[in-house]
Amino acid sequence: MHHFDDIYPFSAIVGQGQMKKALLLNAINPRIGGVLIKGEKGTAKSTAARALARLLPDKQVVDGCTCGCDPSDSKRLCPECWERVSTLTVKTTRMKVIELPISATEDKVVGSLDIEYALKKGERKFEPGVLAKAHRNILYVDEVNLLNDHIVDVLLDAAAMGMNIIEREGVSYVHPSEFI
Repeated sequence: MHHFDDIYPFSAIVGQGQMKKALLLNAINPRIGGVLIKGEKGTAKSTAARALARLLPDKQVVDGCTCGCDPSDSKRLCPECWERVSTLTVKTTRMKVIELPISATEDKVVGSLDIEYALKKGERKFEPGVLAKAHRNILYVDEVNLLNDHIVDVLLDAAAMGMNIIEREGVSYVHPSEFI
């Protein structure tokens, strides 16, 4: 039986030099903008992405934040962390690989706003999507060619801007979304 932490080591992946170099360069400088890996089934594409996460150092995050905000970067906090900026608590966590399901809808990717709650209470209520979970992590998209074009555009926009913008019924919500 395999334990979740039993991930094949990055250094044990044989061959795949270009893929490994591309992943490492993105880990060193996430502003490169990602890597597109093309290969046959069984060529260690997803294995390499998961193993890369284990190479990266632990990170400090705001405890309880759905976006995993960086407590040392007050300019890049989500709205919830910004509201309680003076009382933030910190925890240490490891880098994660967040997978985008092939069947993901726009709401599952960007998150959703509870408009009824906003109208009744006068407050925004945000349900995080994949882009919130991917912030400061690795976003793994398998079979990108099968994704809806609009979903691909949303992913590319978030990657380019380093933030995710949700707008519904005149209510908007913005949170950081920087990922490898």
